[in-house]
Formats: sequence, structure tokens, C-alpha cells
Amino acid sequence: MLTNTEHSRYAKTYSLPWNAVNWTGGIWADVFKTCAENTIPHIRKMFESKDISHVVENFRIAAREKEGRFNGTPFGDGDFYKWMEGAIYVACKNNDEKLLKVIDEYVDLISRAQLDDGYISTKQIIGEMNNEDVSRLGDINDFEVYNFGHLFTTACIYKRLTGKDNLMNVAVKAANYLEKTYQEAARTGEVKTAVCPSHYMGLIEMYRTTGENRFLDLAQLSITLRDSVKNGTDDNQDRIPLKEHEKIVGHAVRSNYLYAGVADLYAETGDSDYLDMLNKVWKNLVEQKIYVTGGCGALYNGVSPYGNFWIDQKVHQAYGHEYQLPNITAYNETCASVGSVLWAYRMFTIQPEAHYFDIIEKTMLNVNLAAISIDGQKFFYENMQRRAKKLPFELCWPLERKEYISSFCCPPNLARLLSETSEYAYSLSEDTVWLGMYGENEAQIELKNGASFTLVQKTQYPYCGKIHFSFKDANSKAFKLNIRIPDWVESGSISVNGNVVKEISVQDASTYYTVEIEDPSKSDITVYFDMPVRFTVAHPLVESNTNQVAVERGPIVYCIESQDTELETLDDLMLKIDGEFTPVEYEIMGRKMIALEGEAWRIKRDSYNPEKLYQPMKFKGLDQVSIRLIPYHAWDNRGFGEMKIWLPVAIGQ
Repeated sequence: MLTNTEHSRYAKTYSLPWNAVNWTGGIWADVFKTCAENTIPHIRKMFESKDISHVVENFRIAAREKEGRFNGTPFGDGDFYKWMEGAIYVACKNNDEKLLKVIDEYVDLISRAQLDDGYISTKQIIGEMNNEDVSRLGDINDFEVYNFGHLFTTACIYKRLTGKDNLMNVAVKAANYLEKTYQEAARTGEVKTAVCPSHYMGLIEMYRTTGENRFLDLAQLSITLRDSVKNGTDDNQDRIPLKEHEKIVGHAVRSNYLYAGVADLYAETGDSDYLDMLNKVWKNLVEQKIYVTGGCGALYNGVSPYGNFWIDQKVHQAYGHEYQLPNITAYNETCASVGSVLWAYRMFTIQPEAHYFDIIEKTMLNVNLAAISIDGQKFFYENMQRRAKKLPFELCWPLERKEYISSFCCPPNLARLLSETSEYAYSLSEDTVWLGMYGENEAQIELKNGASFTLVQKTQYPYCGKIHFSFKDANSKAFKLNIRIPDWVESGSISVNGNVVKEISVQDASTYYTVEIEDPSKSDITVYFDMPVRFTVAHPLVESNTNQVAVERGPIVYCIESQDTELETLDDLMLKIDGEFTPVEYEIMGRKMIALEGEAWRIKRDSYNPEKLYQPMKFKGLDQVSIRLIPYHAWDNRGFGEMKIWLPVAIGQ
């Protein structure tokens, strides 16, 4: 979700204008093109179908243009707004007048569906029309406020990118309705948590877009009221007062949206208690509860590890204990990984440290891209870390990507994130450009100190560690370029006009190095990060990964699929502890990438029965087998088979 912190009092960086950066090559240019040409049209088709999602039909019924009953998920309205956000961005980036006309027609439809008092949620509006037993804001799992929040965000995007007020008018009326609701809750003390609280970010963005303080006040009130919830739960992060949070708990999407919204609030108000809390919870996430791919929210269903021992508190798609990171049953809902990017970016704006973009880049390049097929038309709801040949139990979501999922919240969330990837390339402060996610692009930059120039980035990153920067159309004003050295880097160099100004060592990982640009027209910068293949081990309490390694190169996590070895099962595969892999060019479904090829061990067994729970170990030695590893984000594009990220290691005979 685009956010504008340029005038936020406690933000230290802000984003470029939406049209300032364009990918000119590489993986992100390909992803944006696929999103625009395939993903946005595909999701629209799903939402337009009465027999698949019924989402647009619900709006038409609510607007009294069709007869019928509500059908589909209660959060379908919000998911449609998310799709609109991505579609708006794509249409404006591509000057797609046809798509903009379609979006404008949807805006008019939403306006006609909204009630005079500002309320808008199709499930309840249709229920009231049909004299059904429905209530407004009575059941938090009806997701009305979640729907409101995504409406607010999309209205801000539409206003900023097109200058039009029509959707903002709808959002303002809805916010007015919400304001009365929260003021009444504050008066009576009857407070309910809004699940997946997108409205915190949405309201603060309305404040930033309109300049009206009442939207910031409403966001602050809605966050403060969380502490008045009776019988709160860890699943909704309202069991204890917000400022007392020290660990990340419960439903991962709800957590990440909550803390992203609180980070937005801090950027405007500077409440240090909130910042202290955010730092504690963030540390708990990234040091003890995140997957190597950036996935988060490990559990399908369970019980909160922090609640009252005698009163079990159920959690769903949730964070569990520290280091509780299973592979086959890894949940990692796609919306949670989208939410973690939104949260990490907001943390960067208030305390710009390279670490936050390390997480953003890891998450975007691995779990977020893995959640969508290379052709942009199939999706994972959850993101497993291992797929077995068969399971003796059934998981609630498909083991392969699907064109439509009954809970269709993740695809439009991905669509808006992937359409907006250029927003994560650079951030600005007074006289400084901060490098975020690397990729080939051109950016038109104007700094507040008067420097103006076009920054040209040439690179094959993330598959090559060489990144070249040059400048054109520059005035004579000096500025600073803050070069992000990722957390995986152990060696490399930074050169200016052919002269090495910085030899990079492991101590520089996850830091920024500042290059002073005195004359942009005569400045030529080359950054080189060495990209050896590396074996990564997990903390010993991550039991699923004991005596195993993950293979990484640069920011990319690799995996192996059945298609990349002659083995009957990947369970017979062990990596050589001193094994070497060669990077090779490879292509899957038309997308070029770097695969890794090398030799591994095949376990030779005697009378082994894979169906038995326990049996004597009868090991007959190891023999060599050739394997190929592919980027995790490219898996499940070549048919069903086994997949593993974590592999055991062995010393040869």
C-alpha cells in the first residue's frame, strides 16, 4: 500500500512520487508486466463472476440494480477494494484509459451502493433490504471495518494518482459513520476489536491525503480503544494493553496490520511508548518467529502460548512459540507476508535502518513471489516450506496454486503489492537518497536541498551482485547516496569513477554506506556484492531443521523439486557438507533465472518401509547423484511433485 510520510513529523524518510520510478529490466519489470497483463485482469474476472465470487454482483444488488441475496465472503468488499488499488496503480503507470474508465464505473457503483448515513458493507445492506436478521458492527468476523479500511486506502490512492474526488467522497462518508460508532463506544465502554485492522493505516492515510486532523484523531481513538476490549484474546492481540506488548502473537495478518498502523500513528504523533513496543515485537518476529523465506504465521490452528494456562485461547493462522517453525504444515498466509512488508516499510520511515529493507527484499523475492504462479494467474493462500508426495491427513488449503481460492483475500493483496514494487526502490530525506530494493530502473528525483537528477540503475540483481549507478539531467547541487549493504553480504566493493572507496567486509552487512555526490554529471558508481552459494543453518530449537541446511545465494532462497533429480523421493537426498554448486541460467514458463547445479548424495537403504512409524536403521552407504536447485519463488510451476528447502547434510564415504 502506498503511503506518503513526506510531511509526517516523526518520519525520517519519505517515498518518491508514484510515477517517479520505472523498472526498466530484470525480475521486477517482468513481475510488473505480468501483474498488469495477467493478474489484474484475472482477478477482475473472478470478482465479476456471479458463480465464482459474487463480489461485484453484491455491490449491484446493494445498489438496487439487481435482485438477489448476498453471497460470498463477508470480506469480499475489502478484497475488491484491494484489487482496485492495484488496478489504479497499473492503469496510471501504463496510461491505460480503458482500465481507468472501468475503475471509474466501479467507483460510481460503490457510491450508489453506499447508504445515506455513510455505511457501506454489502452483506449487511443486502440483509437489511431483504429483511434478514443482520446487524451492523455486531460480529467482528463480518469484517465490516476491514472493508472500510481498504476503502480508505484505495480512495487515497485514487485521489493521489488521478486527482479525482469521487471515491474519496465515499470514504469520507464511511469515516464519518465509523467516527460516530467509535465515539459511542468510547462513551459506553462497549468496545470490539476490528479483525485485520486495515483501517488504522487507511485513516492515517486519509489524514495525510486530505490534511484533515479528524481522520488522525479517529485513528488514534480507534487504536486507543483496543485497551478497553473485554475478554480480549491473543488471537486478536487485545488480551493485554497495546503498549505492554513484547511478543508477536495470534493471527498473523491481524498482528502485522495492527503494528503497521501503530507505526503510522507514531510517524504522526511521536508517542515513544508505541515505538518501544514496536521495536520489542519486531525483534521477537525477526529473531525468533520468521521463516528463512520471510514467511510468517506458522500455525494453522492452535492455542496461544502466552494466555492463561487454565483458559485455552484458540489461535488461527498464527504465530506460535519462539522457534516453532514447521515445514510441511507451515501456514504463512500470503496476506501475512504482505502485511509484514507494509509494517517493515513503515518501521524504516521512522528509523531508517538497512535491516528493514533486508526483510522487505527477502520477503518480496521469496515468499511473496512464491505465492503467485509465474504466469500471474494462480495463487497459494498458505505457503508451505516443504511438499511431500502424499500426506496421511488433509490440510485446509490446496497443495498446488489455484486460479480461485474460497478465501480470495490473498490474490488482490498480492496484486496491489506487486503493482507497487517500484515504491520500494528508493526513499528520500532532506539531501539523501536511500537505496531500498535493488533492480534495474530509472528514477526522477528531486530532493528538498534542491538537487534534481535522473538516477539510472543497471543490474541483473538479484542473480548478480554488480549494480551500476549513473546520473543524467542533473543540476549542480550535491547530495548523498546511501547504499544498502544487505545482511547476507560478506565481501565486495564500492567504486566511484573507477576508484574503490569502500572494501566491504562481513562487518558492513545490514548497514548503509554514504557516498557524497558532488557533481552528479561526473559521477559513476559501481557496487559489487560477492554472491557465493551458502549453506544456512537454523537455530537448534527449530526442530524441523535439525542437521539440515537451506541453500541461499544473494537474497534468493533455493529449493529442490522432484523434477530436478532422478531420485524416486527427495527423502533419499543428502547434500554434501562440502558440496559446491554452479550457478547456471535456467528458464521456467518464460521467466529467466539462475539455478544451481551440483552433486549430492543418495542414501542407499536396505528393506526400508516408508510407511512405518519406527524401524531399525539399515544404512548401506551413499552414492552420488546430480541435482538442480531452483529459486523457491519459482516452484510449483512444472506440475505436482515433492519440494524441499531444508535438506540434510552428510560427509561422504
